[in-house]
Amino acid sequence: MQKAVTQASPRAYPSAICSGIIVGAVSIALAGLLSPLFAKSKTFVKPVAEPAKTYPAHDDHTDEKLAIAADPYDTAQKARIFTINFSEHGFLPVFFVVTNDGDQPVSIANMQITLVKPDRAKLTPVSPDDIYRRLANPQGQTRPSAIPIPHKNVKGAITQEQRDEIEMSQFEARAVEPHTSQSGFLFFDVAGVSAPLAGSSMEITGVDNANGNELMFFEIPMDNYLHPSKP
Repeated sequence: MQKAVTQASPRAYPSAICSGIIVGAVSIALAGLLSPLFAKSKTFVKPVAEPAKTYPAHDDHTDEKLAIAADPYDTAQKARIFTINFSEHGFLPVFFVVTNDGDQPVSIANMQITLVKPDRAKLTPVSPDDIYRRLANPQGQTRPSAIPIPHKNVKGAITQEQRDEIEMSQFEARAVEPHTSQSGFLFFDVAGVSAPLAGSSMEITGVDNANGNELMFFEIPMDNYLHPSKP
């Protein structure tokens, strides 16, 4: 007995093709909508530090075999490593590198860093809490007030991703082992400060050798960053 052969209706093929096209189009549209969301949630990756003396703005104490560099992230291209627009919030990120080419460790637990303007006005790095406050309240100030004002904990006002980025980027080293570098970002509040780098210098004190003796202070002219000399 011959089996009956069932043929698909000619109308079924156009219908299946249309369904496939619709599903594909929806998938592409969803991918386009979701990709920016995934891009914004990228994890911050700190730059790999080069030896301090290779940066245009640095001070190299050759006798002590210690060099310190300051590399401002003051352009849109360099600032792309962050998801936070620090410039928009009045902050200047500076990549800070300490390289110890000696055979003994160096202590930087007591290190003090000051950005000194040509008019002798001084800026010191702000704390993560200062950054949190500014991001949560863009109109607020981070510089010390003459009158102590208690601040509320505002960490809940910013996203976890922003907190992670701020904390992961910080320069937090307390010592520099022999033949190594320590690096991280310092953030200066430059809101309302015109040309914070021109004619300025970064002064560093409180760097101690392995015997606990303080080394001569470091001074980094920031004009060397703005106008690097040709090799």
